[in-house]
Amino acid sequence: MDPELLKKVATELLEAFGASVESIDLSSGHRTVIAVTTKDPNALIGPRGEHLRAFNTLLRRLAENKFGEDTPGFLLDVNGYHEEQMERVRAQARMLAQRARLFKHDVELEPMSSYERLVIHELFAE
Repeated sequence: MDPELLKKVATELLEAFGASVESIDLSSGHRTVIAVTTKDPNALIGPRGEHLRAFNTLLRRLAENKFGEDTPGFLLDVNGYHEEQMERVRAQARMLAQRARLFKHDVELEPMSSYERLVIHELFAE
């Protein structure tokens, strides 16, 4: 699937919401990231990222309806919020892993989404 088509669907969704978007950029890698830059990120991110998760779910469903079920993985990120949160999760996991090694004791992480668990598993896969 052409990432530009995905960018078009994301733009249409954000316009329908009435969001004032400065720019939308694509970056490919492990997963395509649709990076949105806006002056009012709170409306798109919401409390604790709830709106952003909802936008990602809506965008995923729209893409699946438009391009089929085999749509490659992608992520909508607003002003780098998602990557910042994943780095926070990674840092916390590293700290707790170090604590578990030093004290030879089990540690527990706070409840998290399946994606956050995947990020931690990838971090310690080595």
